[in-house]
Amino acid sequence: MGVDACRGVISVVERGKYIKAAVNSGKIMQSITEHKGCRASAKTGRASCGSQAGRGDLPVEIWERVKNHPCYSEDAHHHYARMHVAVAPACNIQCNYCNRKYDCANESRPGVVSEKLTPEQAVRKVIAVATTIPQMTVLGIAGPGDALANPAKTFKTLALVTEAAPDIKLCLSTNGLALPDYVDTIVRAKVDHVTITINMVDPEIGAKIYPWIFFNHKRYTGIEAARILTNRQLQGLEMLSERGILCKINSVMIPNINDDHLVEVNKAVTSRGAFLHNIMPLISVPEHGTAFGLNGQRGPTAQELKTLQDACEGKINMMRHCRQCRADAVGLLGEDRSAEFTNDQVMKMDVHYDLEMRKAYQKRVENERVSKVAAGQKELAGVSGEMSAITVLVAVATKGSGLINEHFGHAKEFQLYELSTSGAKFVGLRRVEGYCQAGYGEEDRLSVIMRDIRDCHAVFVAKIGGCPKSGLIKAGIEPVDQFAYEYIEKSTIAWFRAYVGKVKRGEIQHVQRGVPPRWPGDRISAA
Repeated sequence: MGVDACRGVISVVERGKYIKAAVNSGKIMQSITEHKGCRASAKTGRASCGSQAGRGDLPVEIWERVKNHPCYSEDAHHHYARMHVAVAPACNIQCNYCNRKYDCANESRPGVVSEKLTPEQAVRKVIAVATTIPQMTVLGIAGPGDALANPAKTFKTLALVTEAAPDIKLCLSTNGLALPDYVDTIVRAKVDHVTITINMVDPEIGAKIYPWIFFNHKRYTGIEAARILTNRQLQGLEMLSERGILCKINSVMIPNINDDHLVEVNKAVTSRGAFLHNIMPLISVPEHGTAFGLNGQRGPTAQELKTLQDACEGKINMMRHCRQCRADAVGLLGEDRSAEFTNDQVMKMDVHYDLEMRKAYQKRVENERVSKVAAGQKELAGVSGEMSAITVLVAVATKGSGLINEHFGHAKEFQLYELSTSGAKFVGLRRVEGYCQAGYGEEDRLSVIMRDIRDCHAVFVAKIGGCPKSGLIKAGIEPVDQFAYEYIEKSTIAWFRAYVGKVKRGEIQHVQRGVPPRWPGDRISAA
């Protein structure tokens, strides 16, 4: 299938379908537009900003499209998995934060894969993963290059997956340079979600991020390259929005280059119909071999990232649970099971797509989600009448399913929740190095973990040893293990209710924990 064949010509029948789809898309886009901004849910009292919006916060037709998409719904990411297939190695731009690697198993970042796949290998892998992980609901093509710089492979893969596994949602990620040329092909391929990386709308800033682009058989550099890129990105976003495709915008926050400017990017993508904005930290270390990594460009601190996300929230839905996945990631966000599904291993598997088994499993997941929400609402009812302006940040160790089910020493990340009388609001992640190594605690790592969550009042865990518990208490962070294997929202709200009660009775004094200026050696979470 060549590039021209991918673009194709819409037949008379297809045009009729397309017109009908466009009418439906208009209704959907009206729903998205009406939803813009934050509003409180009458059921939960929680603001419906961002991917944290849940059932009852979004229009029904939008909720049905995102409810089991782990990237577009913060709640879904506790329960549903995604996978990427590495069928798109070529790229048409160069980013100063990117260095693609095709046989790398020890780095976790975009643009990195262990092996490239053909479309036929990819669809077999999809079936193998979907059979083994029935909560895998989304297939994405996210590189290691650009999906639309490899159109034949990308759209052939999507067509094969649609035929073999019609219940799986299709996504693709792109830098947007070629996007306007393939919008109608994307619609025909039944891709429902598209991610566009947009880091600037000012070409002078773009010239500091992109050394070159390759467009219409010619290489462009500097401001001219950035101007072409931003125009194509915004044009493609508008075209997708008009057709009812849900668009997520990824933006890399690069201190002293585009950090202040991303507020303008946020306004630009909001006005063009984007559904979700994901502002991510720059990953910049010399060993990755990127231009920014080699020249010492730092990434943002956790507080800098949160401040920018907070500034943009309310104008558009914000994503805060991104893990900046590899281009061959498999599993829940925050876990990577790709090593279980190498091409050699998949070829040895007896793969059989059992749609009914998948439906039954996902029905159990949905029942669990309903129970989780009900438990949280019941607990919230006991605190919503409290007259208190107190807000606290807490860290939670979890392996998924919306439960506090991870040992402190085994945690590779902590999920952060902001607690108030309005409920528990997910606000981000902190990546850490596990405290336990080969069964023993590392005291040096404990001090780093405490530094990384120093703005939290408490850390919720399934279990914790005596040494780290003592260290946390001395640092003013309460270790909480009495809610092991219980729901996160219910447990954190119950703890907050007790905390507010202690403050009112004068048993403790509430002190807002801040974050000191950036320390030498501080690391940013990939959130």
